[in-house]
Amino acid sequence: MTTAHHALTAQASDAVIDTACRMLRLPTMRAQATDTIARAEREGLSYAGFLAELLLAECEDRDRRRAERRIRAAHFPRDKSLREFDYAANPNVDPAVIHNLATCDWITKGYPMCLIGDSGTGKSHLLIGLGTAAAMAGYRVRYTTAAALVNELVEAADDKQLGKTIARYGRVDLLEIDELGYLELDRRGAEMLFQVLTEREEKNSIAIASNEAFTGWSRTFTDPRLCAAIVDRLTFNATLIETGTESYRLARSKANRANGAK
Repeated sequence: MTTAHHALTAQASDAVIDTACRMLRLPTMRAQATDTIARAEREGLSYAGFLAELLLAECEDRDRRRAERRIRAAHFPRDKSLREFDYAANPNVDPAVIHNLATCDWITKGYPMCLIGDSGTGKSHLLIGLGTAAAMAGYRVRYTTAAALVNELVEAADDKQLGKTIARYGRVDLLEIDELGYLELDRRGAEMLFQVLTEREEKNSIAIASNEAFTGWSRTFTDPRLCAAIVDRLTFNATLIETGTESYRLARSKANRANGAK
């Protein structure tokens, strides 16, 4: 049995392509079809070449949209890329280490990463930049501050939703916790944070940024045993990056003021 094929006018063909792309949810092919057809006619593209160009454009645009959705879902507080990081301003940070982390191999293996250094040394920039790179590479990422995470866990516990909340944080490929060590956590909050870390242990990656060396974490986690257990969870197989004590943000502000005074 054969299917009859009817010759279509150019106008009818355009209408069919438009309708079919709508039905099949191919917005990029629909948007680019007319220009691609015109170019194929000019350049003598084969049927296969013409179809390949349209399909490639659709696939690339879908990848871009998926990456944008993952970046939005990560809840980064601002846009920061690794390309913008000023290694010359902070020689403590080795570009080779950051470039290696940007390959996301450590996330595939479920390893942790720790950024330790004073305020203004680039910890949050690197944390967000690496998280953005991971989201663009296809990983599910969630950024939060330590205070916001603990507050959410406490509220979830009060609403009898703690298990669901911990499970949700356990599912993402990379959990990033910023500003760990800025505030003292009571025992309840510290124990809930420990549960999140335990949920992810050796399964999914966690990255933290702290202005306190591990030796000073006893001021954040006042229970010595709990503090030791948390440090153990975060440092086993971890990449440790020390960003130093000199704030390049402060140095840049001083330089800008000095230049403005001239």
